[in-house]
Amino acid sequence: MLSRLPAAALSKQGAFAAARTASLRPATRSGSVRFASSDAASSSGFQALLNSRATLASATLLSVGSIAWYTHLYGSLPFISEVHASSPAEAGLHPAAYPWSNKGWFDSFDHASIRRGYLVYKDVCAACHSLDRIAWRNLVGVSHSADEAKALAEEVEYTDGPNDQGEMFQRPGKLSDYMPAPYPNEEAARASNGGALPPDLSLIVKARHGASDYIFSLLTGYVDPPAGVEIREGMNYNPYFPGGAISMPRVLFDGLVEYDDGLERSPWALGTPATTAQLAKDVTVFLAWAAEPEHDERKKSGIKAVILFSALTAISLYVKRFKWTVIKNRKIFYSPPTGKGH
Repeated sequence: MLSRLPAAALSKQGAFAAARTASLRPATRSGSVRFASSDAASSSGFQALLNSRATLASATLLSVGSIAWYTHLYGSLPFISEVHASSPAEAGLHPAAYPWSNKGWFDSFDHASIRRGYLVYKDVCAACHSLDRIAWRNLVGVSHSADEAKALAEEVEYTDGPNDQGEMFQRPGKLSDYMPAPYPNEEAARASNGGALPPDLSLIVKARHGASDYIFSLLTGYVDPPAGVEIREGMNYNPYFPGGAISMPRVLFDGLVEYDDGLERSPWALGTPATTAQLAKDVTVFLAWAAEPEHDERKKSGIKAVILFSALTAISLYVKRFKWTVIKNRKIFYSPPTGKGH
């Protein structure tokens, strides 16, 4: 049959078949290229997401936040064991966290508790511990009025001088005087306490790990030593103290101090119940204030500074946008020259 066809028809048939094959090949090739390009686009988009700064910053913040939260909960870094030269018992029992009134960013001290805490310090703690960094004037406007603080200062005799004859003399205290120490020197303090030196309480809250929680737990944590623990004579067992043996005995008991805050409401009103926990709480608040007398004013100044700088930042951003909006939003046109050579 093919032999009967003319040569021209055969040539036309071959050309048609070659053209059809050529038309199919680009379509198949373009389809495969299009499929490969979609895969490459999705892969490049995912790779760009992984390499973006926002992703790296988010992963970093997540990692740092997780480690910080774990450290806050458990007190140590994850997957890293701590090496201690002593056992945990020798470091003392970790105190619980208590909701102190000044714990928040915008919270201040309980000033009524500061006043009661001073009374506890005066009647109990001042017999052995000094408060060298607190003057009588520091009480004014915080826990006492100026007349009350002046009367408290005048109850104490201070050595002053020399006078016109070159001799030292005794005078009543003034608001500018600092609270007196119970002992004239360190040797006298050690001699009166079996060789132990009672620490100054001005910065005791800052100087101890656990701060206020530790002071409160220590004052209320006196118990009998457990079986197998021997405490030598003259020492007392307190699990919150490093080593467990402390020379200071328990000094706070129910009803030891009579609060006078009820007299401010009525002559017949009763004051705050002087339980052991209440006494420990009030003296702890007082010592926390003594370590930071500027605490409330510092937070006030901080709030004012945040408000002021926030307002200045907003004004600066507005002025910046107002000044630069003309430049950033302008449109530049290019008019090519119309000379003969162009």
